[in-house]
Amino acid sequence: METVERFVVIVLFDRVDLLDVTGPPEVFALLQREMNGATGYQVALAAETLDPVTTSAGVRVLPDVTFAELVGRRIDTLVVPGSVEVDGDGRVRALSDPAVVARVRELAARTRRVASVCVGAHILADAGLLDGKRATTHWSTAQQLAAEHPAVDVDPDPIFIRDENVWTGAGLTACLDLALALVADDFGDALALRVARQLVMFLKRPSGQSQFSVSLEPISTTRRIDDLRHHITRHLAEPLTVADLAARAHVSERQLTRIFKTDLGTTPAAYIESARVEFARNQLETTDHTLERVATVSGFNTTDTLTRAFRRTLDTTPTEYRNRFRIN
Repeated sequence: METVERFVVIVLFDRVDLLDVTGPPEVFALLQREMNGATGYQVALAAETLDPVTTSAGVRVLPDVTFAELVGRRIDTLVVPGSVEVDGDGRVRALSDPAVVARVRELAARTRRVASVCVGAHILADAGLLDGKRATTHWSTAQQLAAEHPAVDVDPDPIFIRDENVWTGAGLTACLDLALALVADDFGDALALRVARQLVMFLKRPSGQSQFSVSLEPISTTRRIDDLRHHITRHLAEPLTVADLAARAHVSERQLTRIFKTDLGTTPAAYIESARVEFARNQLETTDHTLERVATVSGFNTTDTLTRAFRRTLDTTPTEYRNRFRIN
């Protein structure tokens, strides 16, 4: 059978996240071990010049080609990584260089499929490639993406999303899941799963699976909300009713709900459930506690309630979660 050439271009720029760059090529390389013939993948790192590019990890990477050298060349897959900055308060913000955005827009016009890794989705959005599409990114910058690009249907939960020929991936290590999905798209699930075993990824996570990140990332604007959040974390096994929290904050229940919605973008009940799920996740990952014990200490009280919360927020069960993510 004739090998199909698959020219893969990974975009490089200053302060790019290193794992975003190295993860996908590693998946493509491991595929070669699982195939009797050639994969057809040819990976090239592209940048404005051939000078070394310093990544966010401080490691320098040498480009293979310049953007100018790619003019007129047909690209099979364009992979766009991302970059962030963190302010003094720990707030994470995705960066997007207009020059890189322009290059991505040009390259995407002659590419079969485009894929962003982690916060690379912000570059795709700035290039107009996500307008009218559903997309994901790292949970820490999802609000920024939604605010800056209202034409994009941002879903911060899935590991990756495919909308026509545009793929977007979530967190840093999700670049492996995204690359595996591209392999499955090209060669089928069986080969992708064999590569996943090489990576010691116990299961290939479906695109709809949650990033498994608790929705506690917004930074409070008031000390009162911070105090309530700490109180909730310390008393998860207790009832934690809205009435009790409102009394603690010296506000009405309606006002408390309004404050949570404004400050954290959620309701008190949803926030409490997220905190309990996060605690239960940690218990499932790091202890041998029974599900009954995990349900009790995390405030769900029954395994049925624990399971319903996991299905609702993570689209899995506590047992399935432990099997995948248990730290031995």
